[in-house]
Amino acid sequence: MYPVTLTSPRVTLREFTLDDVDALTAIYGDPRVAEHMSFEPRTRDQVKGTLTSVTRAALAEPRTEYSLAAVLPAGELAAYARLAVDTQHTGQNSAQIGFSLRADRWRQGLGTEVVRLLLRLGFDELGLYRVWGARSPLNEASAAVMGKLGMVEEGRIRGHILVRGAWRDSVVHSILAPEWTATPRT
Repeated sequence: MYPVTLTSPRVTLREFTLDDVDALTAIYGDPRVAEHMSFEPRTRDQVKGTLTSVTRAALAEPRTEYSLAAVLPAGELAAYARLAVDTQHTGQNSAQIGFSLRADRWRQGLGTEVVRLLLRLGFDELGLYRVWGARSPLNEASAAVMGKLGMVEEGRIRGHILVRGAWRDSVVHSILAPEWTATPRT
């Protein structure tokens, strides 16, 4: 499925281009955004490498990675949104989501709209059965977004990832297709 364009009242998910490097650096280079991520703030060159990788992955057949720019109506990049189809042991019926919102756009409901669009991509467009996301245990904003959309907290993966020289747990949330279907879209 290429290109992807999904729209809500305030945000559109679209394919990334290399022209997004500076706008994405404003997200991934911000220490406030990276605080709960699995990496340190990224440089412009690192972000350019990321964009090169995700634009290449978007053309893969079959496509398993959907890294998308979340843009506001005026075209301003507000978030990085990702859905990665699990390719091992699941029959490709499951995917992991992730999202990073620009700090000056926090607490405006945009994260919820971005994740809702990712769930729509996974369930309505790709026909997945399960979509899940993992977050830092301290990232209560992500917990609230996923909970608001019907994602259930499944539990904690202890010592899941090495971040800034220390092992960090991850908290997993998921939603199944029948739950998505029963979730109001307001």
